Amino acid sequence: MKDLLENKKIAIIGGGPGGLTLARLLLLKGAHVKVYERDFSQEARVQGAIVDLHFESGLKVIKAAGLMNAFKANYMPGADNFRLLDKDARIIFDESDQSSGNFDDERFRPEIDRGALRNLLLNSLEPHTVVWDSQFASMEQVNNTWIISFINGTTAVADLVIGADGYRSKVRPYVTDIKERYSGAIIIQGEIDDPEKACPDMYTLVNKANLIAMGLGKTIAAQPRGDGGLTFYATSLYPENWIKNSGIDFSNSRQVYDYLVEFFNDWNPVFHSLFKACNRFVPRPLNYFPIDQHWEAKANVTLLGDAAHLMPPSGEGVNTAMLDALDLSECLTSDEHTDLQAAIAAYEQRMRARAAVLGKEALDGIKNFSSPSEESIKKLMEMFGANSSHTSS
Repeated sequence: MKDLLENKKIAIIGGGPGGLTLARLLLLKGAHVKVYERDFSQEARVQGAIVDLHFESGLKVIKAAGLMNAFKANYMPGADNFRLLDKDARIIFDESDQSSGNFDDERFRPEIDRGALRNLLLNSLEPHTVVWDSQFASMEQVNNTWIISFINGTTAVADLVIGADGYRSKVRPYVTDIKERYSGAIIIQGEIDDPEKACPDMYTLVNKANLIAMGLGKTIAAQPRGDGGLTFYATSLYPENWIKNSGIDFSNSRQVYDYLVEFFNDWNPVFHSLFKACNRFVPRPLNYFPIDQHWEAKANVTLLGDAAHLMPPSGEGVNTAMLDALDLSECLTSDEHTDLQAAIAAYEQRMRARAAVLGKEALDGIKNFSSPSEESIKKLMEMFGANSSHTSS
């Protein structure tokens, strides 16, 4: 391994897919790594819906980390299928049972439960690599060393800090003062623990696949969870600060249900059963960091994933974070760079260039998928319908 990391203590702030992947890759290189995670334990909370890994990014990194067999043992066969519906619950396009299941197929995007992905990454690390109950509070540089303070009163020392703590990153201000912007769209996310009983007709429509239903000005998406539950997203364009100004108490499931039923009042009632079955709603404004952002590389702190390049959902978030981890691990252990600052600069240049392309694609898709027009819906329906033998009326 390059001497850049010799005798260096590396602190990764955040134990999501990006941070854990980086820890795995650096440990394989013999580095001294600790991951500081705010959760109290590995079982502290549900990690969310499924995520698909892509051949050129997530799966590439899984292979580089020596975890392909573990991934194959934990992914969800068939969950990469896709169903497109209109607001009347008519199936326009249906990929059910069309998954290739071939990991050599560049088009294959296998899905895995986020919790299962996290667990396989955690299980690949050396004991005590992750320090739980470590919510970042602040850090101070003393000479060339960071003194990191956590909410629970503990501290840690590191020579290099990587912020992998999401778009609300507490590490990001130590790298750049560039702030997020509002895309114009808001997702209202809901979780249903037993959809087979709570909303059986909707459960049948989802059919263990990724489902998107589109209507004029609004979209509903639904995904299965690895534990048998269901996550759904009701999306549209809203004014900035709408969540605060709407008058809706989002901790009151009845108020949210009443709003959504009214908002989707001309949709097939099967979609309303999603809202009725849900008792946990979370509104999420889709923010992003500017795609042309730039900062001068620091000598001992950097970012990856959403902390570095938040963008609207596009299926690339986890994949990009994992690819960031691979790029950073390679730069930090390469013979090409004379010092850590040069290695970080090379990584950040590569990372920002990739994020700019993906971020633009995500922003361009906001109106089409968050608040589609009659024309965009028609084009999408025709595109899928023309290429499918599974279209129904």
